[in-house]
Amino acid sequence: MNRIYLDNAATTPLDKEVMAEMINVMENYYGNPSSIHAQGREVRTLIEKARKTVAGLLNATPAEIFFTSGGTEADNTAIRCGIAAFGIKHAITSKIEHHAVEHTLDQLLKDGVIDKLSFVNIDAKGNVDYDHLEQLLKENSRSFVSLMHANNELATLTDMEKVGDICERYEAIYHCDTVQTMGHYVHDVRKIKAHFIVCAAHKLHGPKGVGFLFVNHTVKISPMIYGGAQERNMRGGTENVYGIVGLAKALEMAYSHMEAHQTYIQELKTYMKDKLVAEIPAISFNGETDPDKSLYTVLNVSFPAMDMSDMLLFNLDINGISASGGSACSSGSNIGSHVLTAVGTDPNRPSVRFSFSKLNTKEEIDYVIEKVKHIVEQNIAV
Repeated sequence: MNRIYLDNAATTPLDKEVMAEMINVMENYYGNPSSIHAQGREVRTLIEKARKTVAGLLNATPAEIFFTSGGTEADNTAIRCGIAAFGIKHAITSKIEHHAVEHTLDQLLKDGVIDKLSFVNIDAKGNVDYDHLEQLLKENSRSFVSLMHANNELATLTDMEKVGDICERYEAIYHCDTVQTMGHYVHDVRKIKAHFIVCAAHKLHGPKGVGFLFVNHTVKISPMIYGGAQERNMRGGTENVYGIVGLAKALEMAYSHMEAHQTYIQELKTYMKDKLVAEIPAISFNGETDPDKSLYTVLNVSFPAMDMSDMLLFNLDINGISASGGSACSSGSNIGSHVLTAVGTDPNRPSVRFSFSKLNTKEEIDYVIEKVKHIVEQNIAV
């Protein structure tokens, strides 16, 4: 059997239709979009068409969409520039956010840009305590809230509309890292009430190195990257035209087939979960697995303690299976998953994140179960 790719939360294969769209641009459109001549204008038209496509899918206006190099830049821009624009001194996040959020807020605290960083309570499955969020907002000055839509390791979903309503009551600025869910769920920015949401195209079968930041029209921020007047003076630097066109095409395709893909991929996830329970004793799962509470593309599996547990991913790899994972941090010197540590996962149990796409099959899942079962039986700790 060919290699089986179950690491789609890290990145997805580029869709062939997206690639064809990008190749067409590469071959036929080479002008600088900032140039006023014909070649420049036709490339500018491609960018603005892509912006209009993205905006339409999100129920946003084109003026609210800013193309970036990916999710990390978009998160950094939202956090740094959003906090600066309003002179905010208090930020609220969780201990299971992506490093693009966690490290940015840590640095702002270290630099004295903010005076206080609060962490909302989460339970053992990564669910946000909404009452505690409201309490933190009530007890502090105007705050900046950054809580992701779906955790990239646990798959646990946060109710964006609920967070948006709470933030609105206390005039907080709300940023949501939607990298893992963009293209997998409908994001209607008029219902969410978020001031910032983000996208990385490579998480939805688009190209790497491009993404976007949605900035609600009620928010005015300064650029993080200075240079030319690109992106309406919001991001200096010649635009990644091929990437932008590819992003718009990938998002358009994701929305067109979203319901069918949700159903198909959720069936794969449920199938794998049930087979693992049936075949491997003492197995458990990290984060939520209920379809209504978890991202359907991610399943985080906690295996029984075993000899050479740190070699589990390597053993999967040599059996032709690509996945990711690790374990909770057991000591200050052990660099494990900050997410699994935050939710209290047993550091002695290795965890693997299997993440699915529209390209995976049940036959692949059967092969993975067979190999995983063999690996566990050969290495189970007595």
